[in-house]
Order: sequence, then structure tokens, then C-alpha cells
Amino acid sequence: MAALVDTAREVAKHLLETPLPRRWSHVQAVAAKADRISGAVPSEDREVLVASAWLHDVGYSPDLVDTGFHSLDGGRWLRREHFNERIAALVAHHSCAWLEADERGLGEILAPEFPREETAVTDALCCADMTTGPDGQDFEVLDRLAEIRSRYGPEHLVTRFIGRAEPEIVAAVQRTQRRLADVRQPM
Repeated sequence: MAALVDTAREVAKHLLETPLPRRWSHVQAVAAKADRISGAVPSEDREVLVASAWLHDVGYSPDLVDTGFHSLDGGRWLRREHFNERIAALVAHHSCAWLEADERGLGEILAPEFPREETAVTDALCCADMTTGPDGQDFEVLDRLAEIRSRYGPEHLVTRFIGRAEPEIVAAVQRTQRRLADVRQPM
């Protein structure tokens, strides 16, 4: 798992550590959590999961902002930089980003540019992100969603997106937790 994950970590660090230290704290904790829960995905997908976790928020970097939608901006940048196409798509769609794209009027741009997969990897990436706070703290998923709503306020586009995405985010976390429990059960 070393090469791809190491590269992803260095890229994220370069893009986020200095300009966005709080975001960098979040990303480090999401990547660590993705590594801890990687048993919920097939072994051949674990490296992709952890690398995607390192890169999921690179689109927030001031150097990469184009549309202002971090998921799309990050996915596009990763593609331009010739990263693994699957990782670029996972970043572009992480944590139900297709629903936020719709709220931003970018749904018809995101969908054809990046294929959306629905796998244990997408669930685990969502789980790692949506159970980790802005400063890297652990949250239960509903507490994390409440934190996001509180931070953005009731009328914000992100709050509207979270309202639409909540059932799928909660389901992704629950599916990941079930997969982890199944892996830990003796056969």
C-alpha cells in the first residue's frame, strides 16, 4: 500500500497543510480512519480507499479552486495530474457529492465527467469523512451531520445538501460498520 498512499499523503500535505491547517487536520484524521476501517473493503481496494481519503479534500486548496465545488475541482485536478482515474472519480463523488453538485447547479457537469461507483470503497470513504470532524475529532455520523448544519447555518447550500444526503450518508456508515463486524466475526 505504500507508494500510492505515500504519494497521496505528500500531495495533500503540500496542498493543504500551510494554507488550510484546519482542513489538513481533518484530512489526516480521515485518512487514518480509512486505514483503520480498510478491512471493510476487499484487500485489493484498500490502497485506493486510503489514497482517496488523503486526497478527498484537495479541491479546497486555494491553488485548485475553479468551480468553487471542492469535490469537482479536486477530481479534475487529480485527472489533469494523471492520478489514478478511479481515485479522481472517488474524490469527485465522495460523501454524496453528486447531491451537492445538484444543489450547486453542477450535477449535469459532474455526472458525465466522472463515473460514480457504489461499492464498499465509496461507503468506507463516506464513513471515514462523515464520522470525522473539522479538527480531526471522532463523531457519530448524526453528530457530524448536526455539526455541519450548525457550522453552515440553516439557509446555506451545504445545509440543504446535507438534508438531502443524510439518509444515504447514514446508510453508507451503517453498511461499513456491518462489513467491519462481519470481518471481525469468526467463521
